[in-house]
Amino acid sequence: MKETVVKEPKGKAPQAGASEVVLPQLGFGGMLRWAWRQLTSMRTALFLLLMLAVAAVPGSLFPQRPSAPAEVTQYLKDNPGSGPIMDWFRLFDVYSSPWFAAIYLLLFTSLIGCVLPRAKIHWKAMRSAPPRTPKRLSRLAEYGTVTIPAGSGIDAETAVRDAAAVLKARRYRVDVRDLDTDRPSVGAEIGFMKEVGNLIFHTAMIGVLAAIAFSGLFGYSGQRVLVEGETFVNTLTGYDTFTPGANFGEGRLSPYSATLDRLVVKYDRSTEAHYGQPLDFTATLSVKDGPGAEAKTKTLKVNEPVAVGGTNLYLVGNGYAPVVTVKDGEGNVAFQGPVITIPTDGAYTSLMVIKVPDAKPKQLGFVGFFLPTAVYNDEGVAFGSDPDPFNPVLNLNAYTGDLGLDSGVPRNVFTLDTSGMKEINSRNLDAGGIVLKPNQSYTLPDGNGTISFDGIKRFAALDIRHDPGQAYVLVFALLALAGLMGSLFLNRRRVWVRTGNHPDGRTMVEFGLLARGEDHRLAGEYAAINKALHAKWLVPMDAAGQNDDEQIIINDSAQSVTAASKDQ
Repeated sequence: MKETVVKEPKGKAPQAGASEVVLPQLGFGGMLRWAWRQLTSMRTALFLLLMLAVAAVPGSLFPQRPSAPAEVTQYLKDNPGSGPIMDWFRLFDVYSSPWFAAIYLLLFTSLIGCVLPRAKIHWKAMRSAPPRTPKRLSRLAEYGTVTIPAGSGIDAETAVRDAAAVLKARRYRVDVRDLDTDRPSVGAEIGFMKEVGNLIFHTAMIGVLAAIAFSGLFGYSGQRVLVEGETFVNTLTGYDTFTPGANFGEGRLSPYSATLDRLVVKYDRSTEAHYGQPLDFTATLSVKDGPGAEAKTKTLKVNEPVAVGGTNLYLVGNGYAPVVTVKDGEGNVAFQGPVITIPTDGAYTSLMVIKVPDAKPKQLGFVGFFLPTAVYNDEGVAFGSDPDPFNPVLNLNAYTGDLGLDSGVPRNVFTLDTSGMKEINSRNLDAGGIVLKPNQSYTLPDGNGTISFDGIKRFAALDIRHDPGQAYVLVFALLALAGLMGSLFLNRRRVWVRTGNHPDGRTMVEFGLLARGEDHRLAGEYAAINKALHAKWLVPMDAAGQNDDEQIIINDSAQSVTAASKDQ
């Protein structure tokens, strides 16, 4: 070990006979041990947990590239100064950034480093004998005595073995000691499962975090809006939005398909107070596990997902998709099919946008709303009154010009940018707005073509998730719950019993109980042991729980047995 000599300050003469002070240095190995102890301390674990919570905040403040790449691109475009700096710090990829992973791994290491030494210590405690018998049991939290009458044939050694048998029957771990003396005793311990439950709880929490991390690495999620009659194929192009895990590979996608045959929504029609409120959503799917597999019919409901191909399909939304046909000014069909709308209220008043980039000579755009059951006020304004399609009506405004789809900037399919377009239909123009009922058509002004309302379909919004760690999360969560219950409801207790022979032939027994931590049930355990000992030796108990009018104290320091009368 390297020695360091502490020199006297300048200007002061060294004291005569003063010895040199040698300060030890840790060295490389000592520094590693010190760093490990700091990392595995509870204070560090709590600090890392706080850091992880703080590090997750940017993920909710800024758009994240895996889930919203278009928003990240727009943010970088709108903030040319700070955007690249934030991107360098991975603030748009927080949960896959190296610094977030470092905090996560350090927290894992810290928790494991806390649990393993604690488990090792507890294992040694379970294999070791109970602590030695205290000299004065009367100082313990609960204390009692039993006097075995003379002539019973029970001496001190027999009494201590009987007490050990009583404690074993109550599931204590016992150790009979000092049989070769005139003061034999027994030490007993119970409640080791309390710490076991605590260790199981902490270990299971580590398992939960590990399972969540596993899902984050190898899982994925996506969304798809599916209209009745349409088929979803589990490929990257089949999703409307897709969020992959950090280690996702396209080969993990199972080649299954699901067709939405029908979506049925039931509404309350029996009570006036809740009339029109939805009661049930039921989607019927035809599912194929592979390209050549036979189709299976499955029912999808809210909170009742369909499991297929290692994924779960959840029903998270629904609405109407009016079927529309648009012909351009040259008479060609430029658009045909269902248009997904966005419900805005309980009557399913739904916003609707139609973009027709293939129309000639100019592109066409429509924006308006769909009413499943339209009613009109005195001014002729339509509004929705019921979610069922009793009187469906389309109300649209038409535009012609450039839709802006060729600029390379991502556009929202549910919004229409009219800055480069001319309005040709609206309530404020002479041509008026477009009002269509099923099987009706409308001719657009200035020879721009026609639009027809062909029918109504429903759509289902699906959330598709592959969560490989889901089962492990459930198992570890149940283990954590079991461990927590054990640590809360089990108690660690110690019991000592000492016996001795009185000169008049009686056998004196004293016992004491001690709990590790707070134990409000220790008094009840004392009463049970006291009753069991009296019953073992057939000694009657009075109302106070003693067997006679004397309190027996076995004095270790004097190495004798004395009786102190209560009357003295």
